[in-house]
Amino acid sequence: MPHRYREAQSTLLPYIKLRPCAALIEKLKEGYRLSDFKSDLMSGVIVGMVAIPLGMALAIASGVAPQNGLYTVIIGGGCVALLGGSRFQVTGPTAAFVVILAPIVARFGFAGLLTAGLMAGLILVIMGVAKLGRFIQFIPYPVTTGFTAGIAVVIATIQLKDFFGLHIEHMPEGYFGRVIGLFNAKGTWSPIEFAIGSATLFLLIIWPRINKKIPAPLVVLSVITVVIALLKKQFPDLDIATIGNRFSAEVDGSVIHGIPPILPRFHLPWANVGSGMPPFNLNFQTIESLMPSAFAIAMLGAIESLLSAVVADGMAQTRHDPDAELVALGIGNIVCPFFGGIAATGAIARTATNIRFGARSPLSAIIHAIFTLLVILVFAPLVSYLPMAALAALLMLVAYNMSEVKHFGHILKVAPRSDVTVLLLCFGLTVTFDMVVGVTVGIVLAAILFMNRMASLTSGQKLMGSHHFKAQEPLPSEIMLYEISGPFFFGAAESAISALRGTTDRIKAVIFLMENVPVMDVTGLVAFESTVKDLRRWGTKVFVVGLRLQPATLFKKSELVQRHEVEVSSSLDEALIQAKSLVGVTSKKEVSHNG
Repeated sequence: MPHRYREAQSTLLPYIKLRPCAALIEKLKEGYRLSDFKSDLMSGVIVGMVAIPLGMALAIASGVAPQNGLYTVIIGGGCVALLGGSRFQVTGPTAAFVVILAPIVARFGFAGLLTAGLMAGLILVIMGVAKLGRFIQFIPYPVTTGFTAGIAVVIATIQLKDFFGLHIEHMPEGYFGRVIGLFNAKGTWSPIEFAIGSATLFLLIIWPRINKKIPAPLVVLSVITVVIALLKKQFPDLDIATIGNRFSAEVDGSVIHGIPPILPRFHLPWANVGSGMPPFNLNFQTIESLMPSAFAIAMLGAIESLLSAVVADGMAQTRHDPDAELVALGIGNIVCPFFGGIAATGAIARTATNIRFGARSPLSAIIHAIFTLLVILVFAPLVSYLPMAALAALLMLVAYNMSEVKHFGHILKVAPRSDVTVLLLCFGLTVTFDMVVGVTVGIVLAAILFMNRMASLTSGQKLMGSHHFKAQEPLPSEIMLYEISGPFFFGAAESAISALRGTTDRIKAVIFLMENVPVMDVTGLVAFESTVKDLRRWGTKVFVVGLRLQPATLFKKSELVQRHEVEVSSSLDEALIQAKSLVGVTSKKEVSHNG
């Protein structure tokens, strides 16, 4: 028994080997000095200042309280940085998740959102353990660009309500319903809210031209918040929507407006219903209903996080471990819901900021999480003055940046028609329906594109005439030579045997030349066997020439040769001699030899 256990363990370990804290351990082995810590401290604080308003804005856009976005920055950002495989990755809530999370909140409430995030975390861990990190890169660019642009359109549309200060009692769920609702509420717009949003958007665009060293959100939102706080002190009756008067939380029996200045508290995700949220019943039916959304969160999180890690590698000349990053991201998303955090993934803009401001190790992302916690505990009253219109302006700019308008237009101009179709379909489904549909159809389309390209590029077939360069004599009309080359996979099998369907009764023997077929899968085997059955039913003898090791092994296991009386030959000449003998034709070589 112990021997069998060791044998099984040695077989499985290569497949389940994990590298927790891979990036941090790598850096510590290289050496970590005081100067490195100072650089990490500076970059961590700056990234934290950028992450705080974004975390709140994205939580609000997802339909939950702003502090839940900050809890995600703290818990998710800290866990993934500590355990992950990317040295400079910064993890937190991102704009891409908004269109997935908002429908979950509307249908299942806050507890349903946290439960879906937990389920997504489990899926991500399984993906990492199964070493699927490297396969994320095979998702076609038109798919990712399509649903990313669709997300950007939806996010920008949602922000119009707060940007213009519109009064809408209930925002419809569907995109076109939202557009109609916004149009119908156009008469309720607030000039002062619009002025705040416009000023914020203008400053966010202009500031990088003035100073590229200090991030624009840090300066602009801080200035806007201080100005609004002063205005509120001078004019208490001034009607400006802020985090403080839009959100409140009950803590130990007291109602706190804005962000509660407390540590994230432990709650079971499915029991954390939230204020004003519908009740949540955890059962198999609910889990089944949440599974598509959890899968979409996991897939989008994996794509965005690994893409961010690749960008970081390009900027810093490092190399990340994709599987360790997926496992760490999964663990972060498992832990986050127990402390009120929503779904998290790698954030490209924050990661790039982290590198630009001198990060040296994953400690910078851990420091950004700690700094966010300190801001909650110390500066929560000031944060409550942050106006909703300013956050809406920030998210509108984020939406524009993530839409990649130039890349979208470039694909439309230069890409093949199939890629353009995929791009527009993913874009349209994401906008019209939701992210779950967009991601699901995108993954299916990626598989279909792969199969189509495998069929057209990696396999070939030739129906030979009376001559073949390996045949020393012309072929009799009763004998057909059919050459198959390339991998005989699922996408290529059908096209490879389709030409044989037009064979006539005069064909007495078909020779399959397969020396250029390195591998064959079961779909290729089934297609080939079906063709052999048809040929045998017509009374046609089948020869196979030049079988390589893997296809020969598959033939042997299936007993195809024995069941259908297929002749296997090592050379074309040998097969031709047998075929000519069958149809009663004697070759010139044989005549000369007999004479």
